[in-house]
Amino acid sequence: MGLLARASYIVRSKLNALLNRAEDPTESLEYSYEQMRSQLQDVKQGVADLTTQKKRLEIQRRRLEENVEKHNEQAREAVAQDRDDLARRALEKKQAKLEQVAAIAAQIEELDGTQQSLIRQKDELEGRIEQFRTKKETMKARYEAAEASSRVSEAMTGVGDEMGDVSEAIERAESRTEEMEARSAAMDELTASGAFDDAIAEGDAIDRELSAARTDEAVEEELAALQGAAGEAVEEELAALKQDADGDAS
Repeated sequence: MGLLARASYIVRSKLNALLNRAEDPTESLEYSYEQMRSQLQDVKQGVADLTTQKKRLEIQRRRLEENVEKHNEQAREAVAQDRDDLARRALEKKQAKLEQVAAIAAQIEELDGTQQSLIRQKDELEGRIEQFRTKKETMKARYEAAEASSRVSEAMTGVGDEMGDVSEAIERAESRTEEMEARSAAMDELTASGAFDDAIAEGDAIDRELSAARTDEAVEEELAALQGAAGEAVEEELAALKQDADGDAS
């Protein structure tokens, strides 16, 4: 295969593939259906035209037959009047009209045969169109169902790809969350242990513990003093009540 032939073949192949992708089968079916209906309309018009022509010939034949009867009457009347010459002329016209009637009858018979043939073709074409319409609707429904299924499959494929990204994002989020939770727990633990004490704060952990002990001792001393004062007040009140009672008794 020559270079130009190969190039032409490749171009035709690419173009055919492009057209196949662009072609909507349902539109092609609808176009074919309309073409068949157009053909049927042409056949019907042909039958109508032929029928019209046949009717015209039948009218013409009927008029000729009326003329034949008229020439018969003319011949009989001429004979009655001893006018053989007129009778002969009338019979000659009659014969000519009969020949025309015969020719027209032959044409009518031929048209009748053609008409019957066209009617059979029309009926056959109508049947084919009806069958094609049923098949067209079936194929259209199948194509639309397949197209919808294809769209769903493509959508699911896209969702599958995106779900991979979503899964990775979720994993990253979980890892980040766990890291933050661990970091927060570590910070709490270090804070509780005093690891984050301010470097410029006075004293260290031991100083704080000693200071806390001194504070507790001071609190205890103050509490004991309060308790002692309260006890003395109670004793004084009891003594006063006893003295009042002794005075009343005397």
